[in-house]
Amino acid sequence: RRLYEELRDHYRQSLLGSVKEQGLGKTRMHVLEALLRLRQAACHPGLLDDDRKEEASAKLDVLIPDLKELLEEGHKALVFSQFTSMLSIVRKRLDEEGLSYEYLDGKTRDRKAHVDRFQEDPDCGIFLISLKAGGLGLNLTAADYVFLLDPWWNPAVETQAIDRAHRVGQTKQVFAYRLICSDTVEEKIAELQMQKKELADAILEADNQSVMKDLSMDDLELLFS
Repeated sequence: RRLYEELRDHYRQSLLGSVKEQGLGKTRMHVLEALLRLRQAACHPGLLDDDRKEEASAKLDVLIPDLKELLEEGHKALVFSQFTSMLSIVRKRLDEEGLSYEYLDGKTRDRKAHVDRFQEDPDCGIFLISLKAGGLGLNLTAADYVFLLDPWWNPAVETQAIDRAHRVGQTKQVFAYRLICSDTVEEKIAELQMQKKELADAILEADNQSVMKDLSMDDLELLFS
């Protein structure tokens, strides 16, 4: 929280004045970068500073005990993040806990082998998956729990991720959890999404900047509040 609030205050002071003076058109890239940094800070300090990967974070404090409890009860879980750096931090924690898992991101070779092990090995109860690598084409019906570590608020993409466990052959009820840090930009974007869904998507997909023209000064004030 201390790191997040320092970042937020820095961006409030450095950005909002510039936007008022120059307009959003000339400051758009700086706004997107600031929002990305705040989203990373809400996940874990190690996403901003490699030297801080060993530190605690609220999301890990929730995720790891939940995963251990689910494994003890015989469940299997998918864990999604759009940040591979976040997944690497989770991997290290799982290694320290002695928990068996599979991993898949855009660089993973032989996806089928990783999927098959998760599906068939009773001792492998966790699958860490990057958003871009795992949104489509995976059949992971062995899982009955899904965790979205950093929600991306694009309902279609979220649904695709959760649906990896909902494929043909699924016999169990599937539970999906979104981990959202209170008092952060994650919560603010959720508020904005209720009013301006396209704008929220644009903020979270930096390559989709066309909708950023709809961002008002009031919206910016909310995001950096």
